[in-house]
Amino acid sequence: MITRTYRAPGRVNLIGEHTDYNDGFVMPMAIDRATTAIMTARDDRRIAARSGGRAARVTIDLDQPPSKRGSSWIEYLRGVATVLERRGHRLTGADVTIESDLPTGAGLSSSAALEVAAGFGFLDLAGLEIDRTELALACQQAEHEFVGTRCGLMDQFIACHGRAGHAVMLDTRTLEAEWLPLPAGVRVLVCNSMTKHAHASSGYNERRADCEAGVLALSATLPDVRALRDVALTDLESNRRVLSDRVYRRCRHVITENARVLQAAEALAEGDLDVFGTLMVQSHESLRDDYEVTTLELDALVNAALACDGVYGARMTGGGFGGCTIALVDEHAAEDVAAEVQARYRGITGRRPEVYPCLPSDGVRRIP
Repeated sequence: MITRTYRAPGRVNLIGEHTDYNDGFVMPMAIDRATTAIMTARDDRRIAARSGGRAARVTIDLDQPPSKRGSSWIEYLRGVATVLERRGHRLTGADVTIESDLPTGAGLSSSAALEVAAGFGFLDLAGLEIDRTELALACQQAEHEFVGTRCGLMDQFIACHGRAGHAVMLDTRTLEAEWLPLPAGVRVLVCNSMTKHAHASSGYNERRADCEAGVLALSATLPDVRALRDVALTDLESNRRVLSDRVYRRCRHVITENARVLQAAEALAEGDLDVFGTLMVQSHESLRDDYEVTTLELDALVNAALACDGVYGARMTGGGFGGCTIALVDEHAAEDVAAEVQARYRGITGRRPEVYPCLPSDGVRRIP
């Protein structure tokens, strides 16, 4: 029987948080940590999967409709397989083993990496043509329906379309993408707060609902508004009276964050890391004060990084409520910054964070 191995990367988002489900702009980067799916073809229509060293396999029958929704890792595979079948791709059965060096709940998109590795493998093993953007959309739909997280497309898109040495500036409305090379001499340090988040059970869906409430209220006087992407900051301020204070602040974050992504893309293209770093800090402050998705631990990590020499900027990355921060650092200072951040953070929280440099990497692929 055929056995193949598929690898899909995690990601960090350099800037552009909580904008993707508002038709906005994001700037993610695939990283050199990943989820791997080892698949052996079967002669039936069953998927027998296990995660890591767990001995027990969970079986999915592709000819039986799914009976539940949940947050277990198997629901990601069940969801992806079901959505791909609905889209007209007849899959074959497979024995699947999932392995990963991505920490779960850390905001590095381990769920999207799992979805994309599995979906790419299911299609490839069945000998089907793979459209990477369609795969990303199918994985997003699976997460909505089978896990209950109303995520945007950013995580699945970068897991499919990542490019070594580059970040991508993505327009989530049109799906137009521009790959931007990271300048030589810098490193992205990922700092794990060692506090986990859970999007579906956290305030993630609540924040999305607040944004939708803002669009509904604003569109009554601004008929061209379909998403917060369409709202200028001046329009928001002139219509503030129709919004609650909470919804106003959620909208203000998204609108100003979209502007920061566009400015950051220009700064990166020009190699202006000082401007890029300043925009990262402004992003974190907006996520802290207006969107309210940071935590004491995330703030402590950002502040610890910003106190170090050689750091251009730092911010939380991912959905928030725990997880990771990133710092853009001069490569010669990276080792000292990592040690100092660990010491400062441990002194404040008592936890020792994991800190590791990440390189921009390619998207999902079959490993020869």
